[in-house]
Amino acid sequence: MTESKVQTPIEDFDWDAYANGETAGSKSREELVNTYDESLKTAKDNEVVTGVVKSISKREVRVDIGMKSDAIIPVSEFRYNPDLKVGDEVEVFIEALEDKNGQLRLSHKKACQTRSWDRVNKALENDEIIKGYVKSRTKGGMIVDVFGIEAFLPGSQIDVRAIRDYDVFVDKTMEFKVVKINQEYKNVVVSHKALIEAELEAQKREIISKLEKGQVLEGKVKNITPYGVFVDLGGVDGLVHITDLSWGRVSDPREVVELDQDIKVVILDFDNEKKRIALGVKQLLPHPWDALDQTVKVGDHIKGRVVVMADYGAFVEVQPGVEGLIHVSEMSWSQHLRSAQDFLKVGDEVEAVVLTLDREDRKMSLGIKQLKKDPWENIEEKYAIGSRHTAKVRNFTNFGVFVELEEGVDGLIHISDLSWTKKIKHPSEFTQVGNDIEVQVLEIDKENRRLSLGHKQLEENPWDVFETIFTVGSIHEGTITEVIDKGAVISLEYGVEGFATPKHLVKEDGTQAKLDEKLNFKVIEFNKDSKRIILSHSRIAEDANKAESRPARQANKKPRREEESVAAPQIEKTTLGDLGALQALKEQMQKEGK
Repeated sequence: MTESKVQTPIEDFDWDAYANGETAGSKSREELVNTYDESLKTAKDNEVVTGVVKSISKREVRVDIGMKSDAIIPVSEFRYNPDLKVGDEVEVFIEALEDKNGQLRLSHKKACQTRSWDRVNKALENDEIIKGYVKSRTKGGMIVDVFGIEAFLPGSQIDVRAIRDYDVFVDKTMEFKVVKINQEYKNVVVSHKALIEAELEAQKREIISKLEKGQVLEGKVKNITPYGVFVDLGGVDGLVHITDLSWGRVSDPREVVELDQDIKVVILDFDNEKKRIALGVKQLLPHPWDALDQTVKVGDHIKGRVVVMADYGAFVEVQPGVEGLIHVSEMSWSQHLRSAQDFLKVGDEVEAVVLTLDREDRKMSLGIKQLKKDPWENIEEKYAIGSRHTAKVRNFTNFGVFVELEEGVDGLIHISDLSWTKKIKHPSEFTQVGNDIEVQVLEIDKENRRLSLGHKQLEENPWDVFETIFTVGSIHEGTITEVIDKGAVISLEYGVEGFATPKHLVKEDGTQAKLDEKLNFKVIEFNKDSKRIILSHSRIAEDANKAESRPARQANKKPRREEESVAAPQIEKTTLGDLGALQALKEQMQKEGK
């Protein structure tokens, strides 16, 4: 007979609870309810839940979300997180609890997209450092995958240094800060540069605190601009101005340095507050003036090349870094104001004379006109008083014409020396700038380098002849060419002009003579020295009336004898034995008047 085992009752068994149908034992009813609810809890499609990474391969990540099976997610969805490992919790989006193949389908990318916008905004708000995957290049920067959102990384925000090759960053995972979000268009801008600027700022302060003027450092050419070169000194930039690159003239910094070149520089100056550092390269080299031949002295001839032109002169490089100035006044013996560009241009090889030389101040002035003999040294020989020459009209003044006989030799023709007969109000009535004009030397002023010239002196003075023609009392036909308040100008034969006051312009009928009217005029005054002839038309009628009041015999005979006595010597003096000379003079005067 088998012995039966006696069961011992549970000491703390709650019989009252059992009687009431409660069999929970020592656990509270609330705990049992919670446990039961958790067991009944199930996931739903299109939900974001947290899963645990069970395994990672080159292509797949297996994730457990507490269902009957695990889900497989492509590893590409986790590329922004290269440190992913087994046991990490990740958020996943349930695409289907059971697809047509009965498989659980999850997506980490979609979960990120669902959560990403909130996370990006939170990152901006908290100044959080996040990771992102650089997908590709785009205009002006890069496209970065941040939490599944495509963010823009400007080229200027990649690094503190200028980046010339963006492609090296493609397919890389980097740390960023969110710097800007456009809520309306869902645009995100990130920066990698912002992460290192604070650190660099501290480095800059430390570096600048140790800088000293005259300190020689080695740096790398970071950027080249038309005005200078930026050099990276190991966390802080300095500028070498174009004038501090070389002792010689530099038109483009690229003639001296190139990008990424390692160069030695000297600190010229720096500003702690503005963090500006002025650097120099040429200061590390001997000054070229120190190498200038010690035998060079004032008066020597020296050769060089024109490197810079200005209106006031030309800078000539006689050897690298040593220049001399040829002032425009030292380019020609001419005193006419001209521009230096009229004589030289950049690149010209020239020979010049050293005029001044200051080795201490490193200055030199040169001249090229000194290569030619000063034309004023023997001015009395070449342009003797009374000699005749052809000159070129340079400019006018109210009182005369300035002409140039040769380079450096100028002269003035006074307006009174242009014509014997024509009254000229302004020289432009007689000639034009640029025209050639025949002149005769009247005076030489060697000290002031001026010649007094004449044009009318090339011909004989016709007033010597006019004196015999326009005698006082003689009558001549004339035309009124100009009427003014004080009288009228009358054009006479041989191109001579006379003048009549208003009272001498009254005609016999009592009317006043008018412009362009042709009348007879009597000479009442002739002055050869001042070339003045005073005429009267009314005097003719007045003299005739006086003659009629005398006895008829005296009126008929005496005036004729007087006229014969006046006319006879007049013809004799005028012709000088030959009336052809007077006719030739008339033709010449008419030609000059035209």
